[in-house]
Amino acid sequence: MKQTAPSRAEPPAPSRLAPAVTLDDVARLAGVSPSTVSRVLNHPELVNAKTTEAVRRAIAQTAYVPNLLAGGLASKRSRLVAAIVPTIANSIFTEAVEALTDRLEEAGYHVLLGLTGYPASREEKLIEAILSRRPEGIFLTGITHAPETHRRLRAAGIPVVETWDITDDPIDVVIGFSHAAAGRAVAAYLIEKGYRRLAMLSADDERAAVRRQGFLAALAERGIGEVRTGMVPAPGNLQRGREGLAHLLDETDFRPQAIFCSSDALAQGVLAEAQARRLSIPDDLAVIGFGDLDLAAHTFPALSTVRIERRAIGLKAAEAMLARIGGRQAVARVVDIGFQVIERAST
Repeated sequence: MKQTAPSRAEPPAPSRLAPAVTLDDVARLAGVSPSTVSRVLNHPELVNAKTTEAVRRAIAQTAYVPNLLAGGLASKRSRLVAAIVPTIANSIFTEAVEALTDRLEEAGYHVLLGLTGYPASREEKLIEAILSRRPEGIFLTGITHAPETHRRLRAAGIPVVETWDITDDPIDVVIGFSHAAAGRAVAAYLIEKGYRRLAMLSADDERAAVRRQGFLAALAERGIGEVRTGMVPAPGNLQRGREGLAHLLDETDFRPQAIFCSSDALAQGVLAEAQARRLSIPDDLAVIGFGDLDLAAHTFPALSTVRIERRAIGLKAAEAMLARIGGRQAVARVVDIGFQVIERAST
């Protein structure tokens, strides 16, 4: 029988990555000096049309991408703004970031997006990395940061806009609303509607916890102390909403008349689970969410919720940054955009 020699592993193939195209490569192809290429990129009005055309043709042929970071460091201008949010899993944060991006782009800036997750365990390292790249502003979600991060942001000398919360002592500017007041407003609304056996299903993030505390405090002040609360990992979603309501109904003998969910996504899951159990909404169980996402008005029944003007947060943050970057000092440090309880068929 013919035997074959055992196969040997082939050595790894050498890297085929081409070296990055440089400004010098463009200059050689265009037949000009590197400084001329730089002028075409940064001040084309100073270069004649024939030379400009030759340089642009060389850039197209080589697919050259200018090193804006190097140029930015030399001029102390990066034209970059960092936006840091916990998640883009639902639209509650994305609409604010879109509005921020649109307005800053009009002014010639670009937005870099960073995600911290829940809890914001990555925020400290992420901000350190971002600051090392010299952004011209930072958009933050929330007002609670690690002490070292807080010191770095105060010392950075750039506009810092904290959002989605409110404080009397922001790092620079804060644009948001009181989560405690939102929780209290929902409690007052449900009591006014005549509901007394109440529950709350909440994600375990910090801002949801503040809403929960406001909700429970307002109920206690009105003599309602027995409130069932369920907790799910953040971010809330339809599955966790279904599971959260199932746990509340199956593991206790408490039957709430109404339930406050810390997000519309959780509330959507609660609606689905309630209907799967043939509960009538709102007769057997009233449901109210938070955020007024696009889905809220189109669930069945339509979802009562707390409306937050998400695009206003992004737009006002962009205007505050542009004012700060432009050296205008007359910028309000605390901007409370408020909220609104929206009544729909689910309550």
